[in-house]
Amino acid sequence: MSNQRAPSVHSQHSNNGPATLQPTTSDEPLFGAPQRKVTIHSVRSLHSTMGDHNNHNGVLLGSESSHRPHRQPLTILQCLKTILFATKINVLLIFVPLGIIAEQLHWSDTVVFVLNFIAIIPLAKRYATEDIALRLGENLGALLNASFGNAVELILSIVALTQHNVEVVKASVLGSVLSNLLFVLGFCFLFGGLKYQVQTFNQTAAQTSASLLALSCMSMLIPAAFLASKPNIDSAHNIDYLSYGTAIVILLVYVVYLIFQLRTHSHLYASEDEPEEEPILPLWMSVTLLLAVTVLVAFLAEYLVGSIEGLSVAWGLNHTFIGLVLLPIVGNAAEHVTAVSVAMKNKMDLAIGVAIGSSMQIALFVTPLLVILGWIMQVPGMNLAFNTFETAVLFISVLIVNYLIQDGESNYLEGVMLLASYVIIAIACFFYDDEVGGGSTGAAPAGKVH
Repeated sequence: MSNQRAPSVHSQHSNNGPATLQPTTSDEPLFGAPQRKVTIHSVRSLHSTMGDHNNHNGVLLGSESSHRPHRQPLTILQCLKTILFATKINVLLIFVPLGIIAEQLHWSDTVVFVLNFIAIIPLAKRYATEDIALRLGENLGALLNASFGNAVELILSIVALTQHNVEVVKASVLGSVLSNLLFVLGFCFLFGGLKYQVQTFNQTAAQTSASLLALSCMSMLIPAAFLASKPNIDSAHNIDYLSYGTAIVILLVYVVYLIFQLRTHSHLYASEDEPEEEPILPLWMSVTLLLAVTVLVAFLAEYLVGSIEGLSVAWGLNHTFIGLVLLPIVGNAAEHVTAVSVAMKNKMDLAIGVAIGSSMQIALFVTPLLVILGWIMQVPGMNLAFNTFETAVLFISVLIVNYLIQDGESNYLEGVMLLASYVIIAIACFFYDDEVGGGSTGAAPAGKVH
């Protein structure tokens, strides 16, 4: 989770004086915030929507003033163009209907998986969520971004949970943590370090996030150690209740962390040179877009998870590799691009906030929430007792990240070390045997849908 926003356009001046943006009544934020600016992706979208780059039909960009021109509300066609051209990754939206057609026409599981895998990637971009968040003010907006920040991962996991595919659920949430901690952060350190010899970041905020990750790691280590010390039926029964109690405690810690980050210690997470942003879409369009994307992701996720068994057989891939390496790419693709791009602009606080913050949200919110949902749905094996391999991988990953960020500086060598760790884990997952390793969690054999 990260309440940081994308880089914004600074105040610009036209030939006729200060450039400003006049919000209409429908675009006025619900909770006021001073000195709002327009985001880069919104500006580009408006340019492509309005046509002329020198005359934006009354839309002028920059800080607000008392002499603001009137801006006409965007039409439905302009809103759609703004959404479609918000980011280059939206070109992959063509795979959304292809993924649905593949499922309805009963194409091979491999084709269904690949098409829906690519289709979900652009839907993971939180454009509507960010636009709505700007209307709610800083604190509530950040909370909204936190809630929907990993919506794709959560939907994928819930769909797999309804099919009792516990091994895929556990591997996918763990894979999301590892992908952000090692893969994304590694690329941030590498590409940022190739451009700048040494990059600095907020050491206090980064170590707070890493410490919370260590706590979440402990919540998985204890059930695994508990089960390993008493491997009998009674202990397998007790491990579920240990996991439920631990999950509730972790969720409470997450709530306290939100209060810490958004209210009592928000200064630790503030960006000094980052201007505020201005919502572009009408509120009704943002809400409609958010609901439509959520429904689409739910359908595509169901098709994706349903094709995993066929993909596993066709490609000879085990479920741990699919959940730990492949599925995290779907939900984290947009964040990967954002984190690396801002790291190359020497904005490491934002890059680390995206990478480590997202990992922390998966560990402190999504994982315990899925355990509680598994309890409610009475899914056997959905607990915090990850197998020895997964637990060891998580522990080592959190340990190496804590070592690398403790000095508040980064360079390309540290990025290489993180990426090397991720590649080693991916190779190990590729050769991992689900049938041998899955028994210790109390789950059904991987891929068996009840």
